[in-house]
Amino acid sequence: DGQKYRGRGLIQITGRANYAECGEALGLDLVNHPELLEKPQHACMSAAWFWSSRGLNTLADAGKFDTITRRINGGQNGVADRRALYARALKVLA
Repeated sequence: DGQKYRGRGLIQITGRANYAECGEALGLDLVNHPELLEKPQHACMSAAWFWSSRGLNTLADAGKFDTITRRINGGQNGVADRRALYARALKVLA
């Protein structure tokens, strides 16, 4: 199942259970058609679902950058680049 349910979407949805949960929320059969997350509209919707279902907006409002990173990625790979992009985004949105 690893390759079939590899990371897809803007926030990389991985694993059969996550595909099933995401598919149920979006009304898509992602278990049998995981490639649907390669389509731009579904890639965006899956990212919005992940963000919402994991309570990340509350963390973002509180500036909990590291906690959000762990919930999405689980690790710190590329954290310096993400911090720089985050700082730029904050300036643009301020």
